[in-house]
Amino acid sequence: MAKIKITQIKSVIDRSERQKRTIQALGLTKINQSVEVEATPAIIGMVKAVNHLVAIEKV
Repeated sequence: MAKIKITQIKSVIDRSERQKRTIQALGLTKINQSVEVEATPAIIGMVKAVNHLVAIEKV
């Protein structure tokens, strides 16, 4: 599978608990933190749910 780089670009303050937990499940804890993960359907779905808080790049 392809890898993608996910970077948190906005804060989770004043976001729903569900969005906070999705960001945490992606492995992000701070703004400008990045993680590289496999682009599985589950990960892609999580990214779509919080796409306004993260930036995505193909690696």
